[in-house]
Amino acid sequence: MKQQPFVLHLFAALVTLAASHPGVAQSSAASAGVPVSMVVTVEPHHGADATSVASENVAVYEGRSRAQVTEWVPLQGDRAGLELFILLDDASHSSYGTQLDDLRHFILTQPASTKIGVAYMQQGGPKVVQNLTADHTLAANALHVSLGNLANSASPYLSLQQLIEQWPATKDRREVLMISNGSDADFGDYSPDNPYVDAAIEKAQRANVIVFAISSTGDDIGSNQGTRGRNYLAQVAEETGGESYYYRSSAPTSFAPYLEDSTRQLTRQYLVTFLAKPEKKAGMQSVKIRTEAHAQLVRAERVYVPAAQ
Repeated sequence: MKQQPFVLHLFAALVTLAASHPGVAQSSAASAGVPVSMVVTVEPHHGADATSVASENVAVYEGRSRAQVTEWVPLQGDRAGLELFILLDDASHSSYGTQLDDLRHFILTQPASTKIGVAYMQQGGPKVVQNLTADHTLAANALHVSLGNLANSASPYLSLQQLIEQWPATKDRREVLMISNGSDADFGDYSPDNPYVDAAIEKAQRANVIVFAISSTGDDIGSNQGTRGRNYLAQVAEETGGESYYYRSSAPTSFAPYLEDSTRQLTRQYLVTFLAKPEKKAGMQSVKIRTEAHAQLVRAERVYVPAAQ
């Protein structure tokens, strides 16, 4: 009993010391990591259930270090909110014809929790013809046949960057469906390293925007140029955690199978939050996400991590 006053004085001194040195607490918090979130799509193996992936079966790695997962939430029910922009090439030499009917059906069959916007790639940036809206009929009616030769060619990747820049973040997912042959009139299609493509990928990764792409090889461009453009779009989709689809524009191809597959993927998405190790400067960090369940976890290849405090 005689030691009690000493213990109380010692406790008070420790409290005072901690208060006078807040960096100690901050350093401890920083060592634990900073919370970072990203959207992951579950691709079940044949016969497996996409909803059977539990949080304890999910592992996130930064290099060889395993990060602590603090949240693994299915984006369904009251968490199903989605903002989806359909971004079309207005200078495409495909008129989209009956494919526009496929797109309208896709829009009209999306759940009420999805807001949809429509924009066209044009020289100088994307032209938004319909802002994000929960009125799917309004969004479907905003679609129009591409202007073709009447429109100036543009870089799909600059359009994507600018769309993301003017898109305010919310608590909902943000995703883009790009429809283009992938040809980049601003840079050209003769190099495997297109800085506009790289910048668009980083912009999307940093904003946690997933990109799906439907691409074609137009009859008006050479096969090598068409292949390069298609590869550009596939790279954007793959590195942001989306999916790319390809068809030959010379054939009257229906978009329906691609749109049905993307709809399935949108219903299989989770939000994962983990404690990332911050560096002295904020920046993009590579991550890997694995599961012991019978599924593949599709996600962006990098994530933005704030700087250490």
